[in-house]
Amino acid sequence: MQRHHLALAGMLASLMLAGCSQTSSVDAKGSTDAPNRRFGTIGFQPCTLSTVGASANVEAQCATLQVPEDRAHPEGRSIGLRIAWLESGDGSSQPDPVFFLAGGPGQAASEVAVIVDSALRQVRKQRDVFLIDQRGTGGSNPLSCLGADGKELQLDENEAPSEASLRDYAQRCAASLQGRADARFYTTSEAIADLDAVRQALGVDRINLIGASYGTRVAQRYAGTYPQHTRSIVIDGVVPNELVVGGDFARTFENAIALQSAQCRKDAACSKRFPTDTRAQLRSVVETLRRAPVSVEYRDPGTYDTREDVLTPDSVVGLAFAFSYVPQYASLLPLVLDEAAHGRYAPLASLARGANRSMDFQINRGMHWSVICSEDAPRYHAPAEDPERLFGNDVASSFFAACPAWPHRPAPAANAVPLRSDVPALLLSGELDPVTPPRYAEQVLKGLPNGRALVARGQGHGTLNAGCMPRLLGQFIDTTQAKALDASCLDTLSYVPAFTSFNGWTP
Repeated sequence: MQRHHLALAGMLASLMLAGCSQTSSVDAKGSTDAPNRRFGTIGFQPCTLSTVGASANVEAQCATLQVPEDRAHPEGRSIGLRIAWLESGDGSSQPDPVFFLAGGPGQAASEVAVIVDSALRQVRKQRDVFLIDQRGTGGSNPLSCLGADGKELQLDENEAPSEASLRDYAQRCAASLQGRADARFYTTSEAIADLDAVRQALGVDRINLIGASYGTRVAQRYAGTYPQHTRSIVIDGVVPNELVVGGDFARTFENAIALQSAQCRKDAACSKRFPTDTRAQLRSVVETLRRAPVSVEYRDPGTYDTREDVLTPDSVVGLAFAFSYVPQYASLLPLVLDEAAHGRYAPLASLARGANRSMDFQINRGMHWSVICSEDAPRYHAPAEDPERLFGNDVASSFFAACPAWPHRPAPAANAVPLRSDVPALLLSGELDPVTPPRYAEQVLKGLPNGRALVARGQGHGTLNAGCMPRLLGQFIDTTQAKALDASCLDTLSYVPAFTSFNGWTP
């Protein structure tokens, strides 16, 4: 198993929204011990949510709400949930606020605050928005893997970890949680109970839920458990309740690459520059490297030092998978694959190095494992191997590799039933999404008679900021009439053309 398989363990949400390759922090500079503002029974203090690498930041009010780690034993350990309140623009907000649910599993809502603020700029004109870091992430008792020195445990990024080494890492990580957390209580069931505890503490009767990627599972589970408190849901990058996350990656990725190839065939400049389509070119490069991996000298994109590494077929497939999340990145694939087909592997090796380094950003591994080992791994049954697919069953095997060593309890089968609800719902998908394709939204829509599915043309994983989508979000949250929305403005979305040279695409 090669390095990119470790990256896949956090892939589902690592690009939850286009541009999520940045991390966020909370700066409470200027706050005092006494609450500055109060919402319900929660006292808030001023804070700044900033995003590393972005020029913007978000002024907010932040607080911590204590909840039991194990609700069956409330006298036991309590944990603090970090809550960030983005106040409505006009100061006279509607009584039903919005809760934003981040992806992953393992991403903290506060760590995508700048992106969420942009996507929900129309929503915020009339409603308060709350970002609650799901337990185990961000500022909510994160399940960080710490060594005896208090520093984050690391895997050697220059090694290709085996499933055994991943299990060993998970075992050491679990041991480091002793006295800080019981990883069995960091699943979706506890998360939706936390959301309702926040709702009660805020003193509001109904909430609107906006979930992205794994957050769509959280939104569906909350709406099914607390229908009387759910006014509407928006789910972007839809994960059906019954889906085994990680179990379908081979098929969804293959389909996405086929769609990208088809777009190149339709574009005159792309088809002329790359007579072999992207899918076939990727398969050709992979097969060449399977016969003989190549030692490549290239410039490390992080340090700019000259490096020499062996370029493996798995690293190339992993790069293609990572890039397929975002069309702006995928537009590079035809060019670098063509370079590799002509024996020039340095651009491909450099991009693969950069992708490997960035895969774990924003994802709390411990919380990620708590969810997938409880809710997905027990339901996974490996399909028959398909030699025609670029990914094999080893992708799912590595995705769940930590589970034998990670503390967890199999989730009840009832958690994986489709949502059946009259809740007003807007379901969003990117046409080229390699992990949550539009057919997933159509699958969920069958149980939502007051729902509507929209597909954003040419988009990948995450559409909340695409084109006029922020305006449509504002209109839907205002009216809850999904079927009455005029979504014709989405027709202006276009495909990202492929790079025909390293100077860009043909004008």
